[in-house]
This record gives sequence, C-alpha cells and structure tokens, in this order.
Amino acid sequence: MENSRKIDKVVNLAKRRGFIFPSSEIYGGLNSIYDYGPLGVELKKNVKKAWWDFMMARKDVVGLDSAILAHPRTWEASGHLDGFTDPLIDCKKCKNRFRADHLLEKKGLKPDFAKTKPMDMKDIKCPECGGELTDVRQFNLMFKTFMGPVEDSASQLYLRPETAQGIYTNFLNTKESMRMKMPFGIAQIGKAFRNEITTENFIFRMREFEQMEMQYFVHPDGKDDIFDTWKKLRKEWYLSLGLSKENLRFREHEPDELVHYASKAFDIEYNFGFSESEAGFKELEGIHDRGDWDLSRHQKFSGQKLIVKDDDNKDYTPHVVETSGGVDRATLAFLIDAYDEIEGGRTTTTKSVKDAEVVLRLDKRLAPIKIAVLPLSKKVELSKKSNEVYDSLVSKYRIRYDETGSIGKRYRRQDEIGTPYCVTIDFDTLENNQVTVRDRDTMEQDHVVIEELESYFAEKFN
Repeated sequence: MENSRKIDKVVNLAKRRGFIFPSSEIYGGLNSIYDYGPLGVELKKNVKKAWWDFMMARKDVVGLDSAILAHPRTWEASGHLDGFTDPLIDCKKCKNRFRADHLLEKKGLKPDFAKTKPMDMKDIKCPECGGELTDVRQFNLMFKTFMGPVEDSASQLYLRPETAQGIYTNFLNTKESMRMKMPFGIAQIGKAFRNEITTENFIFRMREFEQMEMQYFVHPDGKDDIFDTWKKLRKEWYLSLGLSKENLRFREHEPDELVHYASKAFDIEYNFGFSESEAGFKELEGIHDRGDWDLSRHQKFSGQKLIVKDDDNKDYTPHVVETSGGVDRATLAFLIDAYDEIEGGRTTTTKSVKDAEVVLRLDKRLAPIKIAVLPLSKKVELSKKSNEVYDSLVSKYRIRYDETGSIGKRYRRQDEIGTPYCVTIDFDTLENNQVTVRDRDTMEQDHVVIEELESYFAEKFN
C-alpha cells in the first residue's frame, strides 16, 4: 500500500488502539498537542532507547540531560531571540493565520523570508475563504514564561526551542569531567517547544515535541570525513529498524537555503505520504556542519573560553557536526512503514469473504508489546496456567494478557498493535505442559515446553 493511502488509516489506528490521543480531548482538544497512550508511550520509549543505545555503544559519545529552562543570554548567543522567526500572514476576512512561505510553496515558489524582502502577496488569496491577505510580518516562535513571583522583563525566560544549546553550554563541563579526547560527541533526548503558526499532519509538526540530537565536536581539518560518516550511520540506523529503502532519501540543502552558520547540510527525508508532490517526502532528520558558530557565540556572550588545544598545543574553537532528529517524526515514520493491510484476511481455513486484516510489522525492538498470553478460554484451570506463564515472562518483556473474545479475534488485535508473538494455552497444555507460540509475520506456530519459553524468547529477541 502506498504511503499516501496509509496516513489516514494510521491516524485512525493510533487513537483506536491507544497509541496517540488528541490532548485535552474532553475539552475540545488543544491544537497540535497530542498525548501518547498506553501503547504509544511504549513505542516512543523504544524508539528513544534504540537511538540512545546506538549512541552510547560508541566510545566517543556521552550523554546529557540539560534543563528545559536556560539563562536568557543563551538565546541571545544562539540567535534565537533575533532570528528564530517565521513569516506570518493573516486573512482579513476569516482571520485565519498562515505561514506565508507555505502558501507560496503551494504555488511552486521557494521563498526565503530570512534572507530576502517579503514577497508581494497580493496575488495570493486565503486558501480557506479566498479572502485578501495582510502584509507579511515576522513572528518569533519561542514560548515565553516567567521565573519568580513577578512577571516582568527581568524575570522573563523561554521554553527551549531545541535541545542543542544545553549541549554547547555544557561542552567544557562534559569534556573535563569525562576526560574526553577530541573528537567526541554529546547526545541528548529532550522536550522542545515552538509556537508554530500553522501545524499539520498529525504528530509531524507540533508545538511540544521531543528531539534526539547529537553534537560532535571536531577539529576543522577533519570534519568532512566525520560528516560523511555520520550521514551514512544515521541513514543506516533507520534502515536497521525497518524503514524501507524506497521511502528514505537524502536531500542536500541548496546554497541559498543554508542557514548562515552552516557550510553543509543534508536532510534524511521519509515518504510520509502527506501530499502527492514529490511523493510526500519530508524531513526526518538533519545532518549539519555548523562550523564553530555555536561555541564562538557562547564564548563571546558568556565571557568564558570554550576552546581546546590541538596536537601542536595550539588553541582552537571546535567545529560541530550535528545530527538532529525528531522522536515524534521517527515514531510516525515507523508506524506508517509498519502498517500493512491484507485484503480478505490472512486465514486460509475458510473461503468466505473476510474484512481486510491489519498487521503492524514493527521491528521487534520497537514493538510496544512483545508477547501476548492468550488462554483458549476463561476456564479456571486455563486461566491459572496462563497466569503462571505470564508471571514467568513479565519481568523481562512487556506482555499483554487477553482472554476476551475468540482466539482468532485476539490474534488480530495483537497483529494490529504489532505484537511479535502470541502464546496460546489450551487444554493440551494441561496434559503436556506445552504452549503454542504464533509468529506475527509468518503465522508459523511452534510448540514449546513452558520451562523452555525463557530461552526460546531470549533467542527470538536477540
């Protein structure tokens, strides 16, 4: 199934099966804010764990968890106070607000409001009502808050719009405390907040989201090879977790779209299927050569030296190769790619026409539930044995116990949420102490002695 046909089905599945809910839904919801349900929180946790394990397996990368709130000078140094803006435009008739660049892009234009004068929008009409639009003005995307009892300019702070700045301000703390040698990286997963003008496409663009960022500090002479290495490694990570090659691609930023401090930037794009244009490819992760902009700016604004010595004992300011991905975007991509719909169902025991069956073919490492324990019926003796099986495995895996409905319907429920294995306990189990283990993808069944289940699954999940 093409991804352009999947997205609506995935959104429906996400709510119906407890992956993702609209936040504050009982009050009418809050635009572009979502809550992760019981299955979604497990899936998202597994995505973050896979990324963290990938980074921490390296000898040259360490972790960090910096605060969401930072000294306001941080955002002056980073340029966010002056330059973190989007071009805002309003409809004079219906009062809806839009990003001017998005409206122009739909006309086949590629404006850059950060580097050029606002374009003449007189020929562009409101996409909602056809009304006349206002002039373009720049809108800062940072959320403001206050620290302390008085809400004045002296107590004003900002929710961080990215996690990278906490890494830069802790560069020397990390290097010295962990005795890191150049080059090395600092990885972080955390919340970020952007007061987006327009939000769209489910959890792809939100006002509250999570990032997975790694800043790799290098000598300027060796950064090109390091850039190419990280570019390759990051794409391979997505492929290793099940994203299909045909839905992933690199897109290099054109010279006129590079941010002022970057000399090179590539996006890993995934075919989310949101639109028919270019098959719906959108940014999943960015790999950027940020130069020495970040540490130089923080050095200037803080008055603290953020330099290291090279092999000749000469001072230099490290350059940064950044990998920056969205947890939520990655989660959505894995859901879309895993979604499979089988017309007429997969069961071959009957020739009757059946509804399409949904199978969520998530990588085992990402699946929110690893094993489902399914007694054939609610008979007391089967429930007792099933609970014994559950108890023997629950300390090692996320497990779902389900005894409601026919065994076929329960299999389908587990297929739909991506559970790799179902363990069925029937009346034969009471005689021979064997259970039936069904594989989600192949539908093959193994008969396994209960005492051997632990080693059986250890091999399956290795």
